[in-house]
Amino acid sequence: MSALDGLSINLATVREQFNLAQAVDACVKQGLRAVAPWRDQVQAAGLKEAAAMVRANGLRVTGLCRGGMFPAADEAGRAAAIEDNKRAIDEACALGADCLVLVVGGLAKGSKDIAAARQMVADGIGATLDYARANRMKLAIEPLHPMYAADRACINTLEQALDVCDVLGDGLGVAIDAYHVWWDPKLAEQIARAGAGGRIFAHHICDWLVPTRDLLLDRGMMGDGVIDLRGMRRMIEEAGFKGPQEVEIFSAENWWKKPGDQVIATCIERYRSECLL
Repeated sequence: MSALDGLSINLATVREQFNLAQAVDACVKQGLRAVAPWRDQVQAAGLKEAAAMVRANGLRVTGLCRGGMFPAADEAGRAAAIEDNKRAIDEACALGADCLVLVVGGLAKGSKDIAAARQMVADGIGATLDYARANRMKLAIEPLHPMYAADRACINTLEQALDVCDVLGDGLGVAIDAYHVWWDPKLAEQIARAGAGGRIFAHHICDWLVPTRDLLLDRGMMGDGVIDLRGMRRMIEEAGFKGPQEVEIFSAENWWKKPGDQVIATCIERYRSECLL
């Protein structure tokens, strides 16, 4: 087994340089065997064509990004979100993905009621989960940093995500993204809790830069910031998850402006130097 079997590239990391086919080709040329595409990338390529690329290259798809976005101002909007998530499940199944990652959504338009938004998230996942189970597709809630609570994800800690998992049951777990949860004082105990329930479905990595110039589009390459990535990986492996570490970097002013092959090569180099136990 190659050390690179433990590394996946979330294709958002090179979304400005490559389309899906180019990104897959670039990853394969550098010896990578796992990727995680986004739905817009798959749509642009065509779902059948994307699935054929995955099969032809023998790739593992560590996740499809993203489902979720459940809160809405009215019942029609909430129903539309559920239907879109069912389509996302179909797409994840066609790609043979390990899971569908859920970025759950923030406040409904015009609302200031975050408790109501969180209830809409639980209700929306609950309304989608039977379909996911019937299609044998795992759903992974990705808690996002609290700075995204209003617009992207009103579930902001592993504890909150796991509480939803406990209520809704099998087939639902978490994607643990270092960028979003590294700061959490309950991180160690909640990773252990997730592992005990068999609920760790994905592990995303990048780094938190100081200073951070943009709250969405200035993620750091591993080793350039302040996150103890090796320590987090140790906790995750001790909790029972042995799957790949998935590099997911949004970097409008740095990594998205560099040649894609160089970015992938740097991901491999930093994975080896900063993330392997």
